[in-house]
Amino acid sequence: MEIRIQSVKFDADEKLLVFVNKKVEKLEKFFDGFMEADVTLSLLPDQLNKECKIKLAVPGDDIHVARNAKTFEDAVVDCVDVLKGQLVKLKEKRFGK
Repeated sequence: MEIRIQSVKFDADEKLLVFVNKKVEKLEKFFDGFMEADVTLSLLPDQLNKECKIKLAVPGDDIHVARNAKTFEDAVVDCVDVLKGQLVKLKEKRFGK
């Protein structure tokens, strides 16, 4: 799977990039059909100012999730948790249980 990470309004350090790659790669266990993921990390002006957006390219569909949190790590974990559920539902819908 190809994972592209873009940081908006800041430079992401290597530790954060490794964390994001590790978490997003785990999604392959839940659905084999997608080939690429676009992750956008950005800063917002409010209290929960760290935003993570993940777009998975799934054949026939794209799945989009965005979450805000106090840290990028929390936002990434929230996005990945939501995506796990969506991928399981999609897999069941397409291929049965």
